[in-house]
Amino acid sequence: MNFSEKLSLKEKVGYALGDGAANIAWRGVAIFLAIFYTDVFGLHPAAVALLLLVARATDGITDVLMGLLCDRTKSKYGKFRPWVLWTAIPLAVSLSLLFTTPDLGPKGKIVYAYATYLLFILVYTANNVPYGALMAVMTGDDKQRTSLGSYRMVGAFTGGLVVQGALLFLVAYFGNINPRVDVEKLDSEKYILTVSTDKSVDNVNIRAGARTFFSEGNALLQLSDQPAESYNLPRVGWSLSMEAGKEYSFIVTGEDDIKAKDVRIIDQKRGYSNSIYLLSVFLALFLVITFATTRERVQPPKSQKTNLLKDMKDLAFNRPWLVLLFIGLIFNTYNAIKQGTILYYFSHFLHNQLLASFFMVGLMLASIAGAMVTSYLSRLMGKRNLFVAAFIFSGSINALFWFCGPDDIVQIFAIGLVSEFGAAIFPTLFFAMLGDAADYSEFVNNRRATGLVYSAGSLATKFGGGIAGAIIGMVLAAFSYDGLNHESIRQAVPGIIMLMSWIPAVIALLGAIVMAFYPLTTRKMEEITAELARRRATETY
Repeated sequence: MNFSEKLSLKEKVGYALGDGAANIAWRGVAIFLAIFYTDVFGLHPAAVALLLLVARATDGITDVLMGLLCDRTKSKYGKFRPWVLWTAIPLAVSLSLLFTTPDLGPKGKIVYAYATYLLFILVYTANNVPYGALMAVMTGDDKQRTSLGSYRMVGAFTGGLVVQGALLFLVAYFGNINPRVDVEKLDSEKYILTVSTDKSVDNVNIRAGARTFFSEGNALLQLSDQPAESYNLPRVGWSLSMEAGKEYSFIVTGEDDIKAKDVRIIDQKRGYSNSIYLLSVFLALFLVITFATTRERVQPPKSQKTNLLKDMKDLAFNRPWLVLLFIGLIFNTYNAIKQGTILYYFSHFLHNQLLASFFMVGLMLASIAGAMVTSYLSRLMGKRNLFVAAFIFSGSINALFWFCGPDDIVQIFAIGLVSEFGAAIFPTLFFAMLGDAADYSEFVNNRRATGLVYSAGSLATKFGGGIAGAIIGMVLAAFSYDGLNHESIRQAVPGIIMLMSWIPAVIALLGAIVMAFYPLTTRKMEEITAELARRRATETY
């Protein structure tokens, strides 16, 4: 078997779909789960922060164990491919359970959140560790691996594009409960809007067409049976519960041409659940395609004996792997803070939640562009130098959010797109460099533990996301954020801006410093690749 044969387009695309599936799950969780927990499920942000941190911290053990299990898996399909198939449906089911909202009390909600989140990350580990390791055994050529990494990230960002671009619109579609609506026009930009429903619904939003919440104008809310002079409390966006058959009236100002047919009441719980159920079907399908279209070519040396202690010792002294582990934690924390803050930022600072969908679509397109040029840039600059430059570039641009006001839409989009272009380079290089670390271990120790090496990818992704979730939750809690209280939301806006700007920028600077200690240069990798090819050809080890 030719370990360095050129991979076909079909195999590269098939492999890329696997990360498309993973990112339907992971981006959905990273971007939407925190605000779903606080603003829809009704959990306190401090409780959410603790959940994300504890779950991710304890999950590190399972990543390592999964890596060891993969390396010891024996099947006619290989060591890693079978796990992609075996976990396809369980991953779809566990993701669906995360966004299912049973009618529970406060303690019951916490228990349910912990149980379903722990289940999700366990199944995600069983899927993502072998999926990542598969990349290193599809080819033994360093340059082919970098190219495959670019395809992988295009697939990843495309999956993210699907969930980030479509989810909020799917929520609006599936969550619409078709209310009875009466619109009374008072003057050119002032209306009384009266709505009612046939059944009681918790946690709904009011929308007209593509407009979000009516919060772009000065919507004022009161129950219809209260006097008109009571319409005097401004709302900056809200969620409310509605009783069956009871009329609710809104005085809406700053809006024009509101028609009854355009008004929707969005049941957020139902909307999120049904939307995620649909996306989970595509997730499972993509993973099946990945299994069917890929091959494993690179095998451990025939003389290698299973030795857990030796594998762990090799890993502990694998300097490239240790540096990459810290780098993975840093850039995943950086990206997850940015992603997890977007909905808070657009909902509560810009007062236009659906605009966030267009913003996130733009970010995904910028990410795809960044991933596509990574292979070319790495040949010009070297992987290490490119990683450092990307950290400094993306972080510096991202800090500019601090200077934006709520009306600076063009500037906000421009900053986000440019910063995300640089940030897309991180994961593209990272997973290719984990393959380099596996080659380094084989070069030095005459042993290969690909699954164990790639467990760093899953560990860093999840623990970095956990750190990010904890940071977001703690900052919001420090500003007394309550997603169901408009006044507390207003007071927390400075904290949301901090999370969007200089907090991730400082983390990016830390990543650039750590990356400077990565030891594998382009010349060193050429030496390692040539030597391993010689050994495999002659089977001298």
